[in-house]
Amino acid sequence: MLTRLFPLWAILVSAAAIGRPGAFLVLAPATTPLLALVMFTMGVTLTVGDFRRIARRPAPVVAGIVLHYAIMPLAAWLIGRLLGMPPALQVGMILVGSVSSGTASNVMIYLARGDVALSVSISTLSTLVGIVATPLLTRLYVAADVQVDVLALLRSIVMLVALPVAAGLAVNMLAPRLVRRVEPVLPLVAMIAIMTIIGSIVASVRPSLAAAGPLVLLGVVLHNGIGLVGGYWGGRLLGLEESACRTLAIEVGMQNSGLAATLGRLYFGPLAALPGALFSIWHNISGSALSAWWSTRPVPAPSPAPPRTS
Repeated sequence: MLTRLFPLWAILVSAAAIGRPGAFLVLAPATTPLLALVMFTMGVTLTVGDFRRIARRPAPVVAGIVLHYAIMPLAAWLIGRLLGMPPALQVGMILVGSVSSGTASNVMIYLARGDVALSVSISTLSTLVGIVATPLLTRLYVAADVQVDVLALLRSIVMLVALPVAAGLAVNMLAPRLVRRVEPVLPLVAMIAIMTIIGSIVASVRPSLAAAGPLVLLGVVLHNGIGLVGGYWGGRLLGLEESACRTLAIEVGMQNSGLAATLGRLYFGPLAALPGALFSIWHNISGSALSAWWSTRPVPAPSPAPPRTS
């Protein structure tokens, strides 16, 4: 129940960070290990069967990955240019667009009557692809006069994503009974970690929040909306079932914005982390609202296959 109210807690934490920034600034050194902890909790939920599922049903999974990494970085670049964002904010938007899908997407897809197995498969493969895709897409879309250390980004993503996810998967394989006992509290642990990251980032950009905040919020809302719509209609154009289209909408529209915010702060400064922090709040609000609406709308039964002719 507490984790379903994540948008509310994130808004309250952001307000507290604006009012009492000192209490959150001291937490800044902890943001990197906290993000690694979030990715570890994701790895703990994975099994070898998740990877087998990708191999058995590759087409919709690949469709989700292609739509995700085609739509979101390009949309971020266009929005940043059209809104005339300063370079640091444009970089932050591009980082949000270039990371893997969001860690909360699976729960929202379940509530939306989507395809949870497909969601897990896309989230898993998206995370693995993002290890290489995120630094390369960032370099592709960021302006040439902004220095991007691709190898440093790659090293950070390996440390923050690949190793924690692999460690979590190993723990699940070696101690499954222990994992089952602690699994119910893992979403709460991940939520607290993400909220700490958000609070720290909001506190660090507090002096420029009044000027930059409304512009970034507009960009984030547009970016997320393009992802949700593009994912859904991309699935429709590919002839996928309604449940798969709902899954693609949320998988494409939700981002691992905590990773984007952390990378922005590490390599481009506090202002570049602001889009990731605001995206973390907004995509949970929009995703929850969309899931609630879809939960009231039945999924049409798939059309029967035409009879074979001899």
